[in-house]
Amino acid sequence: MVRFGLLGCGRIGQVHARSLARLPNAELVAASDFFPDAAQKLVAEWGGEVRDTDAILSASDLDAVIIGTPTSTHYDIIHAAAANGLAIFCEKPIDLSSDRVRQCIDAVNSAKTPFMTAFNRRFDPSFAALQSRVAQGAIGAVEMVVITSRDPGPPPVDYIKSSGGLFRDMMIHDLDMARFLLGEEPVTIHAVGSCLIDPEIGKAGDVDTAAVTLTTGSGKICQISNSRRATYGYDQRIEVHGAQGMLQAANQPEDFVTQAGSAGFTAAPTMNFFLERYEAAYFAEMAYFVESLNAGTAILPSANDGLKAQLLADAATQSMNEGRSLQLD
Repeated sequence: MVRFGLLGCGRIGQVHARSLARLPNAELVAASDFFPDAAQKLVAEWGGEVRDTDAILSASDLDAVIIGTPTSTHYDIIHAAAANGLAIFCEKPIDLSSDRVRQCIDAVNSAKTPFMTAFNRRFDPSFAALQSRVAQGAIGAVEMVVITSRDPGPPPVDYIKSSGGLFRDMMIHDLDMARFLLGEEPVTIHAVGSCLIDPEIGKAGDVDTAAVTLTTGSGKICQISNSRRATYGYDQRIEVHGAQGMLQAANQPEDFVTQAGSAGFTAAPTMNFFLERYEAAYFAEMAYFVESLNAGTAILPSANDGLKAQLLADAATQSMNEGRSLQLD
């Protein structure tokens, strides 16, 4: 039985609490939030008790913590949890500063405590099945990966201002997925971005529409496109082209019913929110984390995976700002 403390009781905290309740070998013991009412509401629904953050991080009756708090708080929480020997499940990004991410990695490695960067999309059933077939050689050598990720609408501008920018906040998931599917590290990156949806996003110093091209040492290419607006729902697609064929993971509609009539064929729209679209992935990643802790096996994505995706996001931001391709270390 893995005993958890949950830090952050907002939307993602609710998701993880629900996952823990479904796992027979895990238990939510305590939860905390900057807003005590949010923590009280969560434990009333999913069990455990309300404690303050310091009490959770210094507790002797916990085995692991889930970090679902704002990114700016992750650094201190990770260091405190590692010092107390608690396993750490951390939402992305670990920190907006790559140097501070490295310091977190040093703290985790020194304490020899398990750490997982929560790139949930690796655990989406369709994406995971696609990657497994790629790894098994179903389409031969990979030649090109195409990743499409478009949100139904942009987040509030106040969120944009503290998000670290589209590449670090949104595309970081796709950059991790690119590494997951390519099977080797990118060596060049070229990024472009525009503000086409909301001028206030541009005033906040960010873009809402972007594309990135990655290449690897052997010549594999990955193209990623992001948009903060998709009028037809939450657009999440992956295509991998190889020497012997192609694999695709399509959007997930609200239902799979097709209606036909004199005007043609109609189908349900795609799921409209990330919590719905990736519900199965959130549960699968938590089940994997708990299983790995109980078995004492290595955990992926690791803190190093979090750092590598962050470095790619940093490079994409630099490439866009400087208007040129960059060589990657």
